[in-house]
Amino acid sequence: MKLAKRIALTATAVAASAAATLAGTTAVQAYSARPARLPAVHAPAALAVPDGNKLTGVYAAHGVQTYTCTDGAWKLLEPAATLSDKRDRAHRPVALHSRGPVWVSTVDGSAVNASAVATSAKDGAVPELLLKATATRGAGTFEGVTYVQRLDTEGGVAPAAACTGTDQVSVPYAATYAFYKAAS
Repeated sequence: MKLAKRIALTATAVAASAAATLAGTTAVQAYSARPARLPAVHAPAALAVPDGNKLTGVYAAHGVQTYTCTDGAWKLLEPAATLSDKRDRAHRPVALHSRGPVWVSTVDGSAVNASAVATSAKDGAVPELLLKATATRGAGTFEGVTYVQRLDTEGGVAPAAACTGTDQVSVPYAATYAFYKAAS
């Protein structure tokens, strides 16, 4: 099931890129034509990004949180989500999110890995997070990212019932991811 979801997410990103190319523009050109103003981000105080960092991207994510059965309890295995720019009315995919956690741009191949440094519980949804970048690679969207916030979470919570064997379950979720870079 998780492989099928990952393949579907990747296929969606490739299809969007191909469609942009067939329309006479590259995915990079289509993405670069987006409006300049970023949407407002509202985060709990516990998830505030340290001073000296500026907001550089805000993306809507839709995907799944996949859990595996470990010792009779559900344990997070990995997320799998497609991110789209909140300013893009066509909702073209701009990144894929997966285990690491890592975000990889489908526009330019840049990537950022991060590790959670703060959480904020949310009823009925996976917690909101503040993550600090542990590595970036490539030039473009995620080049130089310092912090990531997972906000406005919906769903994605592990089943409450006990599990057996090596069962896996994927639970749909949505979130807003905000990316920051050092202010220059």
